[in-house]
Amino acid sequence: MSVKVYLAGPEVFLSNAVEIQKEKAALARAAGFTPLVPGDLEIPPAPTKHERGLAIYAVDEGMMFASDMIIANLTPFRGISADVGTVFELGFMCGRGKHVYAYTNTSRSYYERILNDHYRGKAALRPDGRMAGADGLSIEDFDMADNLMLDGGILRREGALIKREVPEADRFTDLEAFKECLAIAAKRHLA
Repeated sequence: MSVKVYLAGPEVFLSNAVEIQKEKAALARAAGFTPLVPGDLEIPPAPTKHERGLAIYAVDEGMMFASDMIIANLTPFRGISADVGTVFELGFMCGRGKHVYAYTNTSRSYYERILNDHYRGKAALRPDGRMAGADGLSIEDFDMADNLMLDGGILRREGALIKREVPEADRFTDLEAFKECLAIAAKRHLA
């Protein structure tokens, strides 16, 4: 029986999306998995942009239902956190009790990114002992790659979350952490 892996991440938005997704799929096949990749299947025509979006969702959801596991790219995208669509997909698979693996091409913690990138280092200790930004909102500090729900969901299912520091120009194209996820997953699920 082949193990189907859903490959989630913001790569679908890259100008070279097809090339990167093909490379990830080839690596997954070489590791012994059957890759299911958003963007691989034909999206049925739709009369409006809204209906096209719903059609894309339906195709992606079908792939997730057909998958045994997910490898999600949680590299921060358009901000300090992972791509919201990828986060949804990871949560969907956690909720279905599937095997979950993820990687991020930054080793900077979520706390560091909130403090330095969002608040520009302007934070103070609140009377309750929690660090907060100038707006008074507490800053999550759990030494995790992203929001605790992501790290927690992966680790509670005995998955792996690989963190690497990659130059910014290569953040969405470097696949070394992805390869590490594949190797760990193959050892656990294909042995």
